[in-house]
Amino acid sequence: MFRNYIKIAWKVMLRRKFFTLVSLFTIGFTLMVMMTVAAILDHYFQPAVPEIHSNRTLHFTLATLRGTNPFLIMMGNPGYALLNRYTRGLPFVERVSIYQSVVYTNSYLDGEKISFLLKRTDGSFWQILSFQFLEGAPYTEEDNRMARRVVVINEAMRQRFFGKRPALGKMIEVDGQRFRIAGVVTNVPRFRNIAYAEMWAPISSAKTNSYLADLRGDFNGLYLARSSADFKAVQAEFQSRLRNAELPDPKKFRRWEAQLNTYRQEVYLSLFLQSGLGWTSEPKTLLPVFLACVLLFVTPPTVTLVNLNVSRILERVSEIGVRKAFGASSVQLICQFLVENVLLTLMGGVLGLCGSLILLRIINHSNWFQYAALQPNYLIFLYALLLALLFGLFSGIYPAWRMSRFHPVQALRGGGQ
Repeated sequence: MFRNYIKIAWKVMLRRKFFTLVSLFTIGFTLMVMMTVAAILDHYFQPAVPEIHSNRTLHFTLATLRGTNPFLIMMGNPGYALLNRYTRGLPFVERVSIYQSVVYTNSYLDGEKISFLLKRTDGSFWQILSFQFLEGAPYTEEDNRMARRVVVINEAMRQRFFGKRPALGKMIEVDGQRFRIAGVVTNVPRFRNIAYAEMWAPISSAKTNSYLADLRGDFNGLYLARSSADFKAVQAEFQSRLRNAELPDPKKFRRWEAQLNTYRQEVYLSLFLQSGLGWTSEPKTLLPVFLACVLLFVTPPTVTLVNLNVSRILERVSEIGVRKAFGASSVQLICQFLVENVLLTLMGGVLGLCGSLILLRIINHSNWFQYAALQPNYLIFLYALLLALLFGLFSGIYPAWRMSRFHPVQALRGGGQ
């Protein structure tokens, strides 16, 4: 019996090619987009190389100055002095790293100008993060203390400057200075905001040391706690120190406001708060926003699918009348329509999966998201497919039940219309 249901469903889909194509496109496109978005979010939120300790890492990337005038509010990255004086030696913190935000820097190769993103860090940066080295090793805290001009480059920069030749120990120009290459790492995807750069150099290798006295600037703090259970104690001590922190101008400002964020909160902060949307960085605040976006995206194709299924069933009233006249039961008719919907949804799911794999491959090999390494989330695909099946059943079971209850004579006369 089930084999007959499949055969009839296949014949019906071939007979109504337009409805079939529109339904397959609606299901496949929706699943493809959801898979792609899920892969991007996974790339942002899930721990991965080099940020493998994100579950016990805190970040300080945004500081706010409240003025004596209530309308005076200044937001931005903290300066090196603020981080160095008030965040070192926090309790339950194993390692502290201070690093600079990425900046565009130029170099020249055979007279050709090459622009790349440089991040200046201390030695602890390499001990908190776990980069994959293709050549050499990271520079150390001693290198930073001694202001040695050493640099770590990524695989793409090695290819650009040296082709297929080894780069270890070679000299390279960075912002008008000569640096020795200490190591080469695999490309870090742009989504990994903390680790991402194309070259890394010691903070002390900067042309000037004026940053040492800056309370506001373009630096960030990275704090590796013993465990996530210690976060509250670390944050409490941080807030206590911040209340006594020096102000750039006590006559103009009255206090600092900042918090140490978890990795997940840091992603929210970079995606939303720094984009000017004004939302807080708390995940529970943004979860309804994400759910609302998903609902808004899923609703139009769902309504389209429901309307197509209803139209497809209503136009088959005469067929229903004939089958009922030859003894088909209401249960058999309902099962037939449900098998058709399930088969259509599964076919759309296969198309959506294939489309998402192709799209992710295109994104990874394009320059849309630099050094992207997006991977499909099959669990999300399964949930999305189950949701599509649920809507497919919902859109088919009620019209099928209505049609199955018609008297054969009424159905043959078009009573379902």
